[in-house]
Amino acid sequence: MIAITLDNFQQMVVEASKSKLVLVTFWAQQVPESVELRDKLAAKLSGLSDHITFATVDCQSQEQIAQQFGIQGLPTAILLKDAQPLDGISGPQDDASITTFLEKYLPKPEDILLGQAKNALDEEQLTEAQTAINQAYKIDNSRADIKLVLIDVYLQTGKTTEAKALLATVMMVDQDSDYQALLAKVELATQAENSPEIKALEAQLEATPDDINLSQQLATQCSQVNRHEDALTILFRLVQAGDESTKDKSKELFLDVLKSLPDGDPIAAKFRRKLYTLMY
Repeated sequence: MIAITLDNFQQMVVEASKSKLVLVTFWAQQVPESVELRDKLAAKLSGLSDHITFATVDCQSQEQIAQQFGIQGLPTAILLKDAQPLDGISGPQDDASITTFLEKYLPKPEDILLGQAKNALDEEQLTEAQTAINQAYKIDNSRADIKLVLIDVYLQTGKTTEAKALLATVMMVDQDSDYQALLAKVELATQAENSPEIKALEAQLEATPDDINLSQQLATQCSQVNRHEDALTILFRLVQAGDESTKDKSKELFLDVLKSLPDGDPIAAKFRRKLYTLMY
């Protein structure tokens, strides 16, 4: 909450409302309903300051400001845009009426999650981006903008198959420059997954399936092109079946692949459980 005074009125109300909505609630200690409305609005807008600036005016100490707004009774709250009243509520309000009033101007939960995912990607916080965009997709799995960010996350976490499948569901009307860029990334990732080096190793292993060194090389190549699950599957088998002379290197490679995955990655969790079960 920002307490409005004559000193900060121009900056926090007039100027601020030119870039985003400003909700001003008027209250006085002797009017309990106005204090209740102030506190309910503060709770509803918690964490949403990027979308609406919440300001309060104490009508006892800031009577001049209340007069400027023409406040005739409490409780009252006025929503401002470009320094002009856009909407408002007056009189006692229950939770439902407050929610109905705010929903017209607040972004949907999936919009907030989408923004969080984009910001996390910009900051290279892959785990946070993955969590936010998965939640947004669960809320609305039809929106192209949500799909495109999820595809980007899939590609960065090595889930090329999932990225390709989801990309195929984006309708032609939504195939903008972001879509084209992701399409190119999917094609490059697919090519990398099936590089000549990997194909050659796979062919050699088919001829000599017990060659542990070849298996380790293949796992390393798979990990480098984000085929983490394939790499972990190969290495876990080596750790599980290998003798003491080869098991240590396979386990070291296995742990290196796990460390390369973001915190909370389901593939990492799956193989940590498998390793734990094997050890204990």
